[in-house]
Amino acid sequence: MNLNILMYLIPSLIMFGCGVYGFITRKNMIAIMISLELMLNAVDINFVVFNRFLFPGQMEGMFFTLFAIAIAAAETALALAIIINVFRAMRNVDITDINRLKF
Repeated sequence: MNLNILMYLIPSLIMFGCGVYGFITRKNMIAIMISLELMLNAVDINFVVFNRFLFPGQMEGMFFTLFAIAIAAAETALALAIIINVFRAMRNVDITDINRLKF
């Protein structure tokens, strides 16, 4: 494998691993959302890197990454709205207390 591609894939792998660890271990909804965004950014880096090294003259990976960033921004806005509504109802954004909203 080309050494240049590893210079991009290793930090992306580290970012994705940190995102998965944060998503699994955190109890705060905002920290979980940040971990999810970290994983999405790592995937976007992979899209760009593979497009650059596999198809150097084409831009499909870049365009797909731009669409993924736009969708991630919309997802973040929606998630923040949900988190704000949960905070207004419970005065807490801890995942373990969300089950009390059912009743």
